[in-house]
Amino acid sequence: MQPREYVGSLNLGSGRNQLRDPLIAIVVSIIIASILMVYPLPYAIAAWRPLFFLLLTLFWVLCQPAWCGIWFAFFLGLGSDLMLDAMLGQYALSFVVVTFLARYLTSNQRVLTFVNLWIVVVASLFLHLLIQLFLQQMAGIEFSIIKHWQPLWSSFLVWPVMYILLKPWRAT
Repeated sequence: MQPREYVGSLNLGSGRNQLRDPLIAIVVSIIIASILMVYPLPYAIAAWRPLFFLLLTLFWVLCQPAWCGIWFAFFLGLGSDLMLDAMLGQYALSFVVVTFLARYLTSNQRVLTFVNLWIVVVASLFLHLLIQLFLQQMAGIEFSIIKHWQPLWSSFLVWPVMYILLKPWRAT
């Protein structure tokens, strides 16, 4: 029987088992998250839309640190700025700060369990929304403070689903 970290691996004929290459999974997940971010929703539930790009960024940066890092977070944040018609750099700055802190706080942990990741993700979501609140207040953008926090709860509930779907490409 193969060791646990090689379950679902590819044998490329070299006699050694190699872990799956996550590049295709990363690209496909970005495309799906892009669609979910801009898909039209009724006004009553639009404020509850989860923060798909931030969740995706946190998963790949924490679970595949060799493939995705701060630049990955920056470009997904820039993509969020463009797709959501926000101030250029607003989401990029937030994603970079949140990703850096999440990676820094988990850098000394050898094993990130699901519960550990969930706690880090919820704290990161909260920090992201605080940064967004600060940036929007500085820009003078008027918005509903109650609706500003709604994505926190929906993202909190979507994280386990995203984790389960992407878990096969998680690095050991």
